[in-house]
Amino acid sequence: MIDQVVSVLRETAETVVLPRFRNLADGEIVEKSPGDLVTVADREAEVVLSARLAALLPGSLVVGEEAVAADPSVLARMSDDGPVWVIDPIDGTGNFAAGREPFGMMVALMRGGVPVLAVIYEPVPDMVTVAESGSGSYIDGARMVLDHTPLGPDELRGAVMTKYLPPQVREQVEARLPKLSEAIPGLRCAAREYPELLRQTRHFAMFWRAKPWDHAPGTLVIREAGGVVKHFDGADYDPVHPREGLVVCRDDAVFGLVRSVLLA
Repeated sequence: MIDQVVSVLRETAETVVLPRFRNLADGEIVEKSPGDLVTVADREAEVVLSARLAALLPGSLVVGEEAVAADPSVLARMSDDGPVWVIDPIDGTGNFAAGREPFGMMVALMRGGVPVLAVIYEPVPDMVTVAESGSGSYIDGARMVLDHTPLGPDELRGAVMTKYLPPQVREQVEARLPKLSEAIPGLRCAAREYPELLRQTRHFAMFWRAKPWDHAPGTLVIREAGGVVKHFDGADYDPVHPREGLVVCRDDAVFGLVRSVLLA
């Protein structure tokens, strides 16, 4: 099924998303909430993806980012015991609306509230990141396995998204960033941050917002490669009951370092 999901994403990108890239009229970009953009491409892509993915798995439910924005009660489908597709039609919408990369399309299949299949597709580089429960994580067909060589605090390299952090937490984190070997600016696109972690260009990434469409797909690809996705307090991320504050790490040891350096 994973190949079918990739085909659905790729075809939707070709017919709906890419024709609008750097080709959006002013009225095709709106603010659905302060600082949170949506475009006609997001909405149209979600309609197409919802129909096609539901057809792949008759009886499955769909939770899409834009559907939840229009009707928050849709989010209750996440707790269904049956198959549920979680869709982010365009992740990195702010980048997409501005005519720049990165942006991507993300899908996770949940069963019993647990992600069992994930696809992250970046249309412009035509890059595919996939994972299936128990089968590992892959980028463009190459298996990704995270390194667990021990690190010291001064060797840590990570992406830290501070924009949505509460003021007190942001002040503390920003004051401690010099303790890292390298603090990488956030890309405003989880669809790129997760593959970058798999490629080990960084050891961790910190987020505040933890919406399931942003993190359910990435959570599976990271866990299948040997990494962890945890809340600031150390609890494992659960897409059905998301809480704010996430650290995505190559392993538990790195999480402990990040917590001690930036959050303690």
